[in-house]
Amino acid sequence: MARKQPPRFNPTIFLATVGKGKTLLTSPKKQIILSQGDTADAVFYIQEGQVKLSVVSPQGKEAVVTILERGDFFGEGCLAGQLVCMATATSLENSSIVRIAKQAMIDTLHNEPTFSELFLTYLLSRNIRIQEDLVDQLFNSSEKRLARILLLLAHFGKEGKPEAVIPKISQETLAELVGTTRSRVSFFMNKFRKLGFLDYNGGMHVHSSLLNVVLHD
Repeated sequence: MARKQPPRFNPTIFLATVGKGKTLLTSPKKQIILSQGDTADAVFYIQEGQVKLSVVSPQGKEAVVTILERGDFFGEGCLAGQLVCMATATSLENSSIVRIAKQAMIDTLHNEPTFSELFLTYLLSRNIRIQEDLVDQLFNSSEKRLARILLLLAHFGKEGKPEAVIPKISQETLAELVGTTRSRVSFFMNKFRKLGFLDYNGGMHVHSSLLNVVLHD
């Protein structure tokens, strides 16, 4: 009789279930999930919701590093020997997050090539995005940086959608992402609306025409 083969590892099921070093966190809006300086001992995966990563300088100045969404990881620095968390993670809306203990994550990466490939692809994509963010911050105006962030939040270029609705996000958070003041963000948002690049009918609709701001010299 042929030996029954064990079921194939499924990364989606792995990231959707708890147990063996994984716990599910239910985080209401504006709750801190982890704080800058906390012990780095786990990787987190967002099942649902949005999470803001922010850092505070020794002088007390706060900056938003990025906005993460469903399907994103954070806390992966612990896998490279990071001892403390470099940023504070705060939920921007009601969120479901899987906490994967460091050792459980390492074991899965070692034993499951399918998951290793998925995680490596994510890290490479994230690294490319960080480099693009740095170039954007160094060379582009605050107006262009805001337009790019809005397009990214709207997932422009994904799934072939000509326009998308951005989940509610405050102008304060946008200002921190762009690296400018709230008043400047408000000025540019009004300008984009008057030019027909976005509207607020049942949420913030971002039109593909906003790309003109990013491409215009």
